[in-house]
Amino acid sequence: MQYIQNHEKNGGCVFCDALKMADGIENLVIHRAERAFVICNRFPYSTGHLMVVPYQHVSTLEALDQVVRHDLVDLVARVSEVLREVYHPDAFNIGLNVGAAAGAGVADHLHFHIVPRWNGDANFMTVVGGTRVLPEDLESTYRRVTAAWPK
Repeated sequence: MQYIQNHEKNGGCVFCDALKMADGIENLVIHRAERAFVICNRFPYSTGHLMVVPYQHVSTLEALDQVVRHDLVDLVARVSEVLREVYHPDAFNIGLNVGAAAGAGVADHLHFHIVPRWNGDANFMTVVGGTRVLPEDLESTYRRVTAAWPK
């Protein structure tokens, strides 16, 4: 969260700035589609936590035209397919936090979260201790998902 807060204080958007870089472990962009892109969450809730982000810098779904909204959902479905192949999760949490009051860490640039879930993965560490336990480092997640992404 500190990374995001410091980034926003400097006037930048973490998503827009990532797009200015070459794709790789530095920007964590896995795939660029026509109207949106897939990026690893720098602070994941679980292994394989990815995001789908429109190129257009907007804060609400209604600010996007219908074609972009449709493409976002299609890309979310593609991400889910790849994550099923790579991680074999039991389920997913897929959603948006629209606005800071709803929990959006980057409130001014809309983005979908796709979070793989496994039976029993919400243990006392996350529920009581407020600590995230990730069995895989972010670089490994990036490399595994990138390798599995359809060409």
